[in-house]
Amino acid sequence: MTVYIVGSGPGDPELLTLKALRLIREADVILYDELIGEDIKELIKRESRAILIDVGKRAGKHKKKQDEINELLVKYGKEYDRVVRLKGGDPFVFGRGGEEIEVLAEHGIEFEVVPGITSAIAVPAYAGIPVTHRKYDPALVFITGKQERERLDWEALARLNATIVILMGVSNLRENVEKLLNHGKDPNTLVAIIENGTTEKQRIVRGRLSSIAEIAERENVKAPAVIVIGGVTEVSEKVKDYLKNLKIP
Repeated sequence: MTVYIVGSGPGDPELLTLKALRLIREADVILYDELIGEDIKELIKRESRAILIDVGKRAGKHKKKQDEINELLVKYGKEYDRVVRLKGGDPFVFGRGGEEIEVLAEHGIEFEVVPGITSAIAVPAYAGIPVTHRKYDPALVFITGKQERERLDWEALARLNATIVILMGVSNLRENVEKLLNHGKDPNTLVAIIENGTTEKQRIVRGRLSSIAEIAERENVKAPAVIVIGGVTEVSEKVKDYLKNLKIP
């Protein structure tokens, strides 16, 4: 009996790993998140004969609390041979996969982690934004837009010569932007928000740090979205006429 903690990637079904797809087909039970996206939901319904359990979590709308999901993993992990916990992106990049494997280990349940392509890199890439580029900031920082408790050193982050990628940051965008500005981040820093990245609904909203909160509110930006802060975002403007992944409005 094994529980597989599987990353489904950023939303495009073709970015599923071969191993993830095999496990989906072989699973007895699949517990899946909301953020795997509609296309992958359709894929698991089509490709799998497993019991499908929607434990969907989206900002502010949790069908199951994390403790309840942990209990289900333990329950099904003891009852079935192959249980897949299917998570958006990569399970260890702000995905609570680490918490889940700790619970499984505490209950003596074997598990395997199957990495997925993280949206922190793939979503900007589909939009023509390389998160690293020799002409721009020499460092890259991933942060979560929501913290259970305030632990981030905003002053250090604002001073760091780095591209900042924020996941799960739409609802707290204004608050986080204000923290960066209040701690000295250049208000003219370029920002791009990629909504529904790697899907046909992908949209990019652009601005500068000083104005991006107002622009996002005016444009009614919704989760899921990846926020990229830094000069590297201008690369997509230079290449957009030749970008074949997806059209950028």
